Amino acid sequence: MQPAIVLGSTHATVKHESLVGMRLVVLQPIGTDEKADGPPLIALDQLGSRKGDHVMITSDGSYAREACGHDQTPARWTVIGLIDDIEA
Repeated sequence: MQPAIVLGSTHATVKHESLVGMRLVVLQPIGTDEKADGPPLIALDQLGSRKGDHVMITSDGSYAREACGHDQTPARWTVIGLIDDIEA
């Protein structure tokens, strides 16, 4: 699992059958210092995250297969939680 910031959503005119009807978001993984930790990623999002939201993502393939309902999905990353902004 890794925290990330949602940069926006994306669309594909041609995609694998397991991704039809799935929402795809562009994410920037971040470290504990809130700085970028690697290149941006595309992930499945069933939670309805919005641009600027902090989320928790996973690369667990079994969770992606369960989310898609398809055993052969090419999806790797999935949003698994929204992180509340905590300000003191």
